[in-house]
Amino acid sequence: MKTGVDFSIVLVRPEIPHNTGAIGRLCVGLGVKLHLIRPLGFHLDDQSVARAGLDYWPYLDLQVHDTWEEYLAAVKPKRMFFLSTHGETSLYECRFEAGDALVFGNESSGLPKDFYDRYRDRLFKIPMPGEHARSINLANAVSIAAYECYRCLTEK
Repeated sequence: MKTGVDFSIVLVRPEIPHNTGAIGRLCVGLGVKLHLIRPLGFHLDDQSVARAGLDYWPYLDLQVHDTWEEYLAAVKPKRMFFLSTHGETSLYECRFEAGDALVFGNESSGLPKDFYDRYRDRLFKIPMPGEHARSINLANAVSIAAYECYRCLTEK
């Protein structure tokens, strides 16, 4: 069986099942684990999750955590990169290593408010030179960051 690269995707309080389904499908394609931090804005058996994940969902390496603290205790991530429109450093300046975690907030409010201070030195943004958009879709942002991490880890 083909194995993926060694990093993970973390969604903190995701709200939209279509996005989570698409991100799950992406994780299957890359062979990386997906962590979901509750509360979720949907049920994991929601048809929308399954529809977006198509027939890939059974192959997803998924772990659901009740709280952020539970995630930290259970996984003990090596390093975390928080993607946010509030970040000042470009994603493309990151130097990813095996074991890293890419962390994303939810669709309506982003990361929990305390994360912006708590992880200030680990906040990164996806450059958006266009002048009329505040942000991009969560599933698209995860795809951009995940493939940049993949590129960095496989070029070594």
